[in-house]
Amino acid sequence: MNTIDLTPLYRSSVGFDRLASMLDNALRGDTGTGGYPPYNIEATSENRYTITIAVAGFTDNELDIQVERGVLTVRGKKAADDKERNYLYQGIAARSFERKFNLAEHVEVTDAELKNGLLNIYLVKEIPEAMKARNISIKSSDALEHKK
Repeated sequence: MNTIDLTPLYRSSVGFDRLASMLDNALRGDTGTGGYPPYNIEATSENRYTITIAVAGFTDNELDIQVERGVLTVRGKKAADDKERNYLYQGIAARSFERKFNLAEHVEVTDAELKNGLLNIYLVKEIPEAMKARNISIKSSDALEHKK
């Protein structure tokens, strides 16, 4: 596989420590999970997002949501079924899964709900006051001389 030199990007940006690993993961592709379970990512307002994952057949006790170091991980593990079944056709996936999402800085998970076979995970981007844009006043040298 070809490698990408990110040196020019680092010359003009500060604080993108995870960028190289995120690009590397994206280029390698996530072949382990395939397309299961399907999901949507929706921007519901300027700083609010919802991830919706189709988890039909899973109960809230069989789902686990964790956030660690900027990575949201959703796992589903089906409980053992005591009944022996004789399927003529089985098209409903009941397998365990793990789905990971890289979160941008200052994006926090606020809530999650399971409704009608869809797991909705609500996120909000809260930028701290210290990091928001602020105006800096410019003092002229003439004003400084009049004060003396």
